[in-house]
Amino acid sequence: MVIFSVILTGLFGLLLLGGGVYLVLLGGSVYYLLAGASLLVTALLLLRRNAHALTVYAATLFGTLAWALWEVGFDWWQLGPRGGLLVLLGLWLLTPFVRSHLDRGLISPALGSPPALALAAVCIVSAGVAGWSMLSDPHDLAGCLPEKSSQVAVNQSDVPDGEWRQYGRTPLGQRYSPLTQITVDNVDKLKEAWRFETGDLKQPEDVGETTYQVTPLKIGDTLYLCTPHNWAIAIDAATGKEKWRYDPKVGFNPSRQHQTCRGVTYYRDTAAAAGAPCSERVYLPTSDARLIALDARTGAVCTTFADQGELHLEVGMKHTPKGYYYSTSPPVIAARKIIIGGAVNDNYSTEEQSGVIRAFDVDTGALVWNWDSGNPSETAPLPPGQTYTTNSPNSWSVFSVDEALGLVYVPLGNQVPDQLGMGRSASVEKYSSSIVALDVETGRDRWVRQTVHHDLWDMDVPAQPALLDLTRPDGTTVPALVGPTKQGDIYVLDRRTGEPILPVKEVPAPGGAIAEDFSAPTQPVSALSFSPPPLRERDMWGVTMFDQLACRIQFHELNYEGRYTPPSLNGTLVYPGNFGVFNWGSVAVDPERQVMFGMPTYLAFTSRLVPRADIPAPGEGEKGSEQGLNRNDGAPYGVVMGPFLGPLGIPCQAPPWGYVAGADLSTGKIAYKHRNGTVYDMTALPLPFKLGVPGIGGPMITKGGVAFLAAAVDNYLRAYDLTTGRELWQARLPAGGQATPMTYALDDGRQMVVIVAGGHGSIGTKAGDYVIAYALP
Repeated sequence: MVIFSVILTGLFGLLLLGGGVYLVLLGGSVYYLLAGASLLVTALLLLRRNAHALTVYAATLFGTLAWALWEVGFDWWQLGPRGGLLVLLGLWLLTPFVRSHLDRGLISPALGSPPALALAAVCIVSAGVAGWSMLSDPHDLAGCLPEKSSQVAVNQSDVPDGEWRQYGRTPLGQRYSPLTQITVDNVDKLKEAWRFETGDLKQPEDVGETTYQVTPLKIGDTLYLCTPHNWAIAIDAATGKEKWRYDPKVGFNPSRQHQTCRGVTYYRDTAAAAGAPCSERVYLPTSDARLIALDARTGAVCTTFADQGELHLEVGMKHTPKGYYYSTSPPVIAARKIIIGGAVNDNYSTEEQSGVIRAFDVDTGALVWNWDSGNPSETAPLPPGQTYTTNSPNSWSVFSVDEALGLVYVPLGNQVPDQLGMGRSASVEKYSSSIVALDVETGRDRWVRQTVHHDLWDMDVPAQPALLDLTRPDGTTVPALVGPTKQGDIYVLDRRTGEPILPVKEVPAPGGAIAEDFSAPTQPVSALSFSPPPLRERDMWGVTMFDQLACRIQFHELNYEGRYTPPSLNGTLVYPGNFGVFNWGSVAVDPERQVMFGMPTYLAFTSRLVPRADIPAPGEGEKGSEQGLNRNDGAPYGVVMGPFLGPLGIPCQAPPWGYVAGADLSTGKIAYKHRNGTVYDMTALPLPFKLGVPGIGGPMITKGGVAFLAAAVDNYLRAYDLTTGRELWQARLPAGGQATPMTYALDDGRQMVVIVAGGHGSIGTKAGDYVIAYALP
């Protein structure tokens, strides 16, 4: 056993010494070098059967404990990887199998020798520190949101309380329901009421990011939803029984980056006779760039709309490569116009479709106006023979509408290629990665608020803005817009003008772009921000000290000077990464209490520019993805992108990676942040450790004071107390719940909560095809 101990200790020492020397040469911590040398001395003494091996090891372990506490304090999830293996090895060295053979058996197996006592004492202290650190969470922010409702009249449009008529329930995008049957006192009694399976499952021919992200609509007694392959399905809201379905036959295309559908759009023609065919419609966006009008009662195609019921969204595009352009989000309807954007594949080519926003007559499909961020002044319908601007910034997310102001609010993305800013026009520089207010009647922009200047990091504005009226400290009321961003800033703006309600300031940003490009000298930051502090070497993580060491080395090898470090040929650390602190799930707002609830997520990514000559030819069967090599055909560089992971495939940065959080929108104060989610479905063993895990999806709030959220990479739907953020209830899902829940009431007043659980290809959650409803017994 002594020889085994010598080999194990020596191997540990060699790994730490070799990696530690390299880390020091990179400018990193000297600890690993010293620890490796100390372990090699320990191994040599063990080989000589010298009991002072235990003395040296005790000193090593004590030094490790002191260093770990200096770096991270009493943070269990960071202390464990630093010292866990060393404590276990120390306990092994204290066993009679090892001790009895030291100094030729003269050391008592009863731990009576000073070397053994010293090592035992350090192990006990280490265990005590571990136990104490488990009792606290230095990352937790406890607090309460205000419970008092404002005196502001709550504008919920004309949507009945028991219905959910648009993606965010109303055109305002609040993800808030005025239903009160489910409360913080009884939500723990929720039970599954029914379960429906759509039958649309991920196939071998599908691209990696084939995902269920849909939020169903509820109108009358029916739920309407779409599936990843764009099937439209109507379900009885009380029983979960299917009423009809429609399959647009979108087929498979390996060039698509996304195979998903976030929702459909409902429309009732008030001028049509009640019950007439297509007097109520469901509009279905598809992944082959069509918009299809369906009869809401039967699922039949409404052939009077556009071209026999289908609007072809690639009309007017100069370049039309198949699979590069499609609409993943439901359009909005205002003033008898259906307004729609489209997703353009990231970083495929310099010759892709335009990001034009278009308004069509909701009844006929005739083009009313078009707003192209590459040519923003020309909004009259595009004449025949002309084309929209190639690769102009697009909007792939959901719009919001204030019909009283006559404005539609558009979250805009970046011009692709995302990481290359050479040759962008003045219009592109103005509108990329911004929130734009467009006139519903004319399509002209009324104002623009840019959230990233000269975006080189794929920091699209990803989320539907939420609209509410805010009471200011002086008692005045301001019509506000709440805009979450990938970088974690929450912009709270006057939605009439785009001017900040909560202050926005410009801060210096890193330089160092490639010679052909430049970076903006400053970047905007909102007073309400969930953006994380810059990463440091001590924030690197791993299951063990060895993969943590590897992550520290990677950290120093990459270019990183904080948020907005420009892309590079060497490789750049991007934090927050383009996965986003917030993404398409947005946040939920309570318009009465004037607060928000969200799920900030923290994952670092890396990007590395690749010269054109070094990009290999496409492999056979290669499928579209936002991760890995993005070719940027026509540009001088491609880019390799992906999450910042260690050798074991887990994030290199320390947890928490995901929280639930609440903020007061009137003051901009963050009231609470709590770890959210477990590693139950992230590891080979079903471990319920609450590290705070990543997620993608959105929350929903009810007037009963409950917030609902799935989204995390463990398969649960959870309910939280909106006031404190504390978890009140959870339900195990049969697949990943990367969607936004919704709620509605039946005719008898019973409140239902519905979540779609079908998994998310990019983050690897379990695939499925489930629609599940919950209610009180």
